[in-house]
Amino acid sequence: MFAALQEAEKALEENEVPIGAVVVKDKKIIGRGYNQVEKLKDATAHAEMIAVTAAANNIGNWRLNDCSVYVTLEPCIMCTGALLSSRISELFFSTFDPKFGACGSLYNLAQDGKTNHKIQIYSGIYSDESKRLLQEFFSLIKKQKPS
Repeated sequence: MFAALQEAEKALEENEVPIGAVVVKDKKIIGRGYNQVEKLKDATAHAEMIAVTAAANNIGNWRLNDCSVYVTLEPCIMCTGALLSSRISELFFSTFDPKFGACGSLYNLAQDGKTNHKIQIYSGIYSDESKRLLQEFFSLIKKQKPS
């Protein structure tokens, strides 16, 4: 999870929502990503999407069986769909997202049994650190808005 937090810090440095993700296979990071929505002008450029694409390119296969994803915020509906489609085995995330979360907050798409795949979920890892980055980002955004 520490590596995912490092990715989130990259996003913060680039004035993006500080979310980072890594994909791990056999105890080795095979994909990294951080939010790049503003930079790429792409609503799908979430940390998880970038990390999953990098991992698939790394191993030459879209099926990421026996891989785990570590992300600093609970994945949204889009990202959870990508994790399910890529057959990710485990998801570890830092903090829940009560507004967009699809792995326990608003929905639990990863485990609801309505798809042909389920993901094992673990939450709360480095939660305080992830929340601190998010609070720092949104505090900076508030300061930048004209009164």
